[in-house]
Amino acid sequence: MPDNSSSESAVITSALPYANGEIHLGHIASTYLPADIFTRFLRLNGLKAYHICATDDFGTPILIRAEKEKKSPKDYVEYWNRQDKEDFESLGISFDFFYKTSSKENVEFVQYVFKRLFENGHIYDQNVIQFYCTYDDKFLPDRYVIGRCPYCNAENQYSDLCEKCGRVPDQILEPKCAICGRPPVKKESKHYFFRLSSFEEKLKKWLLSNTHLQPDVKNYVINWINEGLHDWDITRDLSWGVPIPLPEAKGKVFYGWFDNHLCYISSLVKLVNDRGGNGKKFWNESEIYHFIGKDIIYHHYLFLPAIRLGINSEYKLPEYIPTRGHLMLQNQKISKSRNWYIGLKDFTSAFNPDYLRFYIASVVSYSQDDLNFDFDAFYERINNELIANIGNFINRALSFTQKSFQGIVPKPSSIDDTTEKELAATVDETGRLLSSNEIDKSLKRILKYSNYMNHYFQTNSPWANKDTSNTTVYVSVNAVRSLAVLLEPFIPFSCEKIWAQLKLGSGGGVHQQGWESAKDIKAIPAGHELGKVEPIFRKIEAKEIEQWKNKLGKPQ
Repeated sequence: MPDNSSSESAVITSALPYANGEIHLGHIASTYLPADIFTRFLRLNGLKAYHICATDDFGTPILIRAEKEKKSPKDYVEYWNRQDKEDFESLGISFDFFYKTSSKENVEFVQYVFKRLFENGHIYDQNVIQFYCTYDDKFLPDRYVIGRCPYCNAENQYSDLCEKCGRVPDQILEPKCAICGRPPVKKESKHYFFRLSSFEEKLKKWLLSNTHLQPDVKNYVINWINEGLHDWDITRDLSWGVPIPLPEAKGKVFYGWFDNHLCYISSLVKLVNDRGGNGKKFWNESEIYHFIGKDIIYHHYLFLPAIRLGINSEYKLPEYIPTRGHLMLQNQKISKSRNWYIGLKDFTSAFNPDYLRFYIASVVSYSQDDLNFDFDAFYERINNELIANIGNFINRALSFTQKSFQGIVPKPSSIDDTTEKELAATVDETGRLLSSNEIDKSLKRILKYSNYMNHYFQTNSPWANKDTSNTTVYVSVNAVRSLAVLLEPFIPFSCEKIWAQLKLGSGGGVHQQGWESAKDIKAIPAGHELGKVEPIFRKIEAKEIEQWKNKLGKPQ
């Protein structure tokens, strides 16, 4: 359980994917898989932990894509909501609720929050000069205006986010229409603004008092505040979005970043209320975790808390915002346009999904450093760590029991307390690291224990040392059970197979165990009969890796 946590419940959210395309490997590394591993760990510790996500349904890109495909925006996002959910499920991402920002509940909640902000004096209207493309005959919000960032001079950046420096430009330089590439003209339009600048001191106080936020992220967000925050235009002249609930604002909708993070709350409240509980109470009594990638720090560390502060913290601010870097593919930036990406479902159809979970978990540090998916490293880690270390011990222990003891766990003589101490230390250290979101380090600690048990089994050689073989096999079978508990957050599909081979039940047997139960080296009694034993994993062939490498960058 997280250090210093007094709450018995947790709400874990993952940044919302846009409802306009398939989920690929780049999406899952910083946000969805770390959040899933962490949620599974909390559940094993007895917390009521809800993992919440949704598709981000609004915005110009979705409207344009729907028009091109001759679909209504509603039908378009409905399709991608289903597809994204299936993509995530193929990797075992265990959302308790996967909803959508276009839901009735979210639309009503966003409008409620706006009214509260309006009543509290945090909203004002102002005529603005807005980019308008005469060629495409439409206003050009955000993602359809590209230009040079005024802060770092990076070219071809969106007007609402510079992907190079992470800032939200006050005014993009050398603007062009992202649809046709022509310079837009300027037209006047009435917009509504959120007084972000009036929250500078409150935001700084919250950041300084929150000891759970990553120090490096917190420090440069404070630097942004010290430079001065600008009020935030929350209006878009579009037909697709959450309507601004004012009679004089007909035809205007909210900017997507005003409504999408509010879907964390509206989705959780619906989930809990539908189950007969009080969603608002649950939110406010739980530890809140927002898992994000480093490209949306500005929104989650400034916009999100300021809005909640603006409604008098009616819904509490997050204690944690785990922030990680991006995933590179073969040391290059992922790009759909260059076909330099891998669809998640394509990958999980070709490989055991736990292989991807294991590999990403082994390389994803708790930092903003970018990580890299490398096919050769993937091949080596799966074959040499997951299979030759973990898989080897599990199969040796269980198959020897099957062969030499007819699958019946033998009665031990005396158990050396060294093995018990090593197991207890592994459970404690792995738990501490997972509590701190150090996913890669926690998996490394489990590998160390598996290696220890491989050495234990080999050194005691139960095939040769008949006097101690009963104890060796008894300890080893129980160690397999402990590994199944420890590894469940990382490789859940495989752990269910281990559970079945141990004949300890099915249908979610592993995660019904408590984390601390992994310390019990005597959990499986003598006389227990194993199920059918067979290798859990299949080695990856070198030719498979070459085939995947050859696909990259080529038209499909």
